[in-house]
Amino acid sequence: MNAVITEPLQHTHARQPAPDAPQQVDLLALFRESGIAGVLDELDHDLVGLVPVKTRIREIAAQLLVGRAREALGIESGAPTLHMCFSGNPGTGKTTVAMRMADVLFRLGYIRRNHLVSVTRDDLVGQYIGHTAPKTREVLKRAMGGVLFIDEAYYLYRPENERDYGQESIEILLQTMENQRDDLVVILAGYASKMDTFFRSNPGFRSRIAHHLSFPDYAADELLFIAERMLETMHYRFDADARRAFEDYLARRLRQPNFANARSVRNALDRARLRQANRLFADALGGGASADPAALTLLSAADIRASSVFSESGGAATQAGAATEFPTS
Repeated sequence: MNAVITEPLQHTHARQPAPDAPQQVDLLALFRESGIAGVLDELDHDLVGLVPVKTRIREIAAQLLVGRAREALGIESGAPTLHMCFSGNPGTGKTTVAMRMADVLFRLGYIRRNHLVSVTRDDLVGQYIGHTAPKTREVLKRAMGGVLFIDEAYYLYRPENERDYGQESIEILLQTMENQRDDLVVILAGYASKMDTFFRSNPGFRSRIAHHLSFPDYAADELLFIAERMLETMHYRFDADARRAFEDYLARRLRQPNFANARSVRNALDRARLRQANRLFADALGGGASADPAALTLLSAADIRASSVFSESGGAATQAGAATEFPTS
């Protein structure tokens, strides 16, 4: 277990404001001037569902805004701890929320740069003695003044391998999170159960995390909405039959392993687009009519139902000419 060094708490008192200092703060004006309303609106628009996450982000934003108001009136609070943990399954929007959180922190002046560095274990841990410390410090140098997002953070700790160098990276991260918390925000992310195990094994991390956000899986209707929004951005569409086929696809896919929420939806649509292209080209080779915009933008029910998800064995697709798929799609 990591040794946790604690320091005595310093009591902070409200200093007396200067005679010409403002005696009150208009929070709504401060909110408008910061521009964070636009960031929060973008979060609502970009991410389907996730109501508990969005609510918590707004609560954090409100706390930070009030902190700035207190400063304006000369009320000292000390530097807040802003390190966070995002736990949830893949494809639930953790990286997107981290980017929006960086924007909020920047607009309110809690970080110097609207900058997020996203890394995994491979970016932090070396393969031999003396390699890990410079790798970790280089990442911290790049992230300083902004946000460091560590995906699947629990892979830093591998107690089953006594020759692993992850612990060295952990110690450097803990020291930086404590000593430079006014110039760097660290967000740890990963599966909820694995993050819990990681925190039990490394209590130094838990004590430095101020905000824990849990990202729920998407429901089937939310995934369908996400799919249609993705298609819209790519200038594709479902007709009624294709929409019903994709609903059926989701119902089946959700019962299978390795489902990654919005990420799996995107993969499924990419494969449907591949089948559509092959279908159109085969039609052209067979002397079919020239493809018009309606044909080029439509994903048909056949393009969806050719997925291996619809086969009882989960193996080859049920329709001739369809490519074999991996279980993640």
